[in-house]
Amino acid sequence: MSHLLHNLSSLVKKRKRVGRGGKLGGTAGKGHKGQKARTGKDVRRGFEGGQMPLQRRLPKRGFTNALFKKEYEVVSLAQLAKAFETGDIVNTQSLIDKGLIRSFGARGAGFKVLASENFSKNLIVHAHAFSKSAQELIIKHGGQAHIIQEM
Repeated sequence: MSHLLHNLSSLVKKRKRVGRGGKLGGTAGKGHKGQKARTGKDVRRGFEGGQMPLQRRLPKRGFTNALFKKEYEVVSLAQLAKAFETGDIVNTQSLIDKGLIRSFGARGAGFKVLASENFSKNLIVHAHAFSKSAQELIIKHGGQAHIIQEM
């Protein structure tokens, strides 16, 4: 029986530990001298040997409002026309059910409806934002465009 516990081979390959003498010669695989040849070396990212690192040498510039940016899922009127029948109510849940949008992430601001040329259905649309032309097209074809205030 070769399937005994003491005959099993290891599933994990052992890593070679350098810096311990042995068959690797006088420097033990660490090269010659320097900070990286020493034990306990910890050269952190961006460390330049004591010289003022680049990320601290360069000035901080400008301002970004990216943390507060509203990120919309986008749906076109053509997608709505294809997925819904005349007179249907289009809202967040119905769009998620039909697979047109995903549920919103941490900074998701909802979904926005954009215009497209081939739209001629009468739909009641509840969205977080509309392009001006999309809102006009929905109303022109007898539908309603309601803006959802809260998320």
